[in-house]
Amino acid sequence: MYDPPTTPKTLADPAILEARRALLGAPHIAPLRTLAQHIAAERGAPVPDPDPLDGGVAARLLLLLETPGPSISRTGFVSRDNATGTAANLFRFLAEAGLARGDTLIWNAIPWVIHAPGARNRTPRRAEATAAAPYFAPLLALLPRLAVVVPAGRFAAQAAAPLAELRPDLPVIPVPHPSPTYVCTAPAVRERILAGFREAAARLAADG
Repeated sequence: MYDPPTTPKTLADPAILEARRALLGAPHIAPLRTLAQHIAAERGAPVPDPDPLDGGVAARLLLLLETPGPSISRTGFVSRDNATGTAANLFRFLAEAGLARGDTLIWNAIPWVIHAPGARNRTPRRAEATAAAPYFAPLLALLPRLAVVVPAGRFAAQAAAPLAELRPDLPVIPVPHPSPTYVCTAPAVRERILAGFREAAARLAADG
């Protein structure tokens, strides 16, 4: 393991990406990678691996995005270190909120790629959300320390309903999607994202 980056978009560096991939067999990430591979086989589509620099199965906060974007074809990770505007915003917001990287796991409400090869990402369909719901149970089974869920974006917030059924005791704190498309619409969007992350950080602090 090495020190986490202090600036965003570092997975654009081939040497850093290779070093990150070398960590995929680490015990805290291997069970989640196995789940990702299982989902990929069932759905016939790629599922990105969680970032080994994040908390993996020790995570206390599940940050639920919507679907894997085109960047996963370059890195294979769902990560705040991907070279996209959304990932860069996440990197800054999570750091500003004081959330420890080891406390977090970034996952997607639809874990597999839904856009055609080479195409831009698209809004998930209702049938895809229905198909993704059964994968929440095995995900939760791998996260014994989970204390809070933060769905990012309207779709992720709606898709979090199966989580509430499985774990009604689990606080859910929705935030706007961190895509630059949304963040740049008004200063209030940035403040709502930060407020949600800070509330999650406070819950983790209270939880000990």
